Amino acid sequence: MGLFDGMKRKDKNTLKTHHLGGCIVTRSVLSGSSKLRWLFREESCTPADNGWRAFGDKDTQEYIDDSNNSIVVDFDRLVEIEPAVLSVFSMPVGTDLEFDADNKVFIDTATGKELPLH
Repeated sequence: MGLFDGMKRKDKNTLKTHHLGGCIVTRSVLSGSSKLRWLFREESCTPADNGWRAFGDKDTQEYIDDSNNSIVVDFDRLVEIEPAVLSVFSMPVGTDLEFDADNKVFIDTATGKELPLH
């Protein structure tokens, strides 16, 4: 049984998921107009917020600064877009990662080291 076996689609529109709390994701990542590039975790704003924030490779600072370009979604939705995020879900507040979509690895921005996906 692999790590993501519990996340496999049951049918075209349904994904077997676990409730992992809400996170903030840019609309560009949700729409697919940019690939996931940056993922960091900050203190939760509410009990339902898990603290994760996701930004795309085409997101500019101006784009990010406009609150209309970000949306709160269940973390499970981010897992649907990029299943690799599940492997870093339990990392602590303060985690700051860059995602290399081509090689499917996370890089710790503080150390520059690749994180193994488990």
